[in-house]
Amino acid sequence: MSEEPKPRRRQARGERRIAQLLQAAANVFCANGYTAASTNAIAREAHVSPGTLYQYFPNKEAIAVELGGRLMHEMREAHGQAFTPENLALPLPELLDAVVDPLIEFNCANPAFLALMHGSEVPGRIAEEHDALHASLIDRVRLLISHYLPDSPPEECVRVADMTFAIFKSGLTLILAAPEGAERAAVIVELKRALLRYLDPVIGTGTCVGPGPHSALTTPRTP
Repeated sequence: MSEEPKPRRRQARGERRIAQLLQAAANVFCANGYTAASTNAIAREAHVSPGTLYQYFPNKEAIAVELGGRLMHEMREAHGQAFTPENLALPLPELLDAVVDPLIEFNCANPAFLALMHGSEVPGRIAEEHDALHASLIDRVRLLISHYLPDSPPEECVRVADMTFAIFKSGLTLILAAPEGAERAAVIVELKRALLRYLDPVIGTGTCVGPGPHSALTTPRTP
């Protein structure tokens, strides 16, 4: 008889244990930051012994690299949902919903992303991958602005895109600091309103006269 099921079961158990350890690490990084976090704290959070943790990860850096890689993969998927050719045909309020919502939802669901990526003394590999991801997001915003301003000088598109991204980052900080529920939903509405008020006169499409009936500018949603 074949002995394949046993290795497969062991592999599945190992994957569940790794997921458990990574979630515990995410909680500890959020609570204490990367620098102050320790493998012992992560093991306690995961309700396992330090020896069990070391069976899967040799040190805190290895845990951070694995967690960071997975989070950045998910963030890239959020980018893919946000910046699509179909979204460019939407009126500006609906475009903001389509672009901003996946990015907000990712960050609200994964607070460890900012805690890890922006922490001090994070492993160099994570910092490099994050810088590349950040540059990719900025490029996508610039391409979106260029789509609406095809006759504008490149430096103007860069300036508008950089300002748009700065508004988004500032609003995201407030969103993550707000309590979940109605308060967070209200802050999301305010961020989209700020982006709308800035971009509408700059893009000048003439299609944006107000939020559509299904826009989150009129119907707050909680991530």
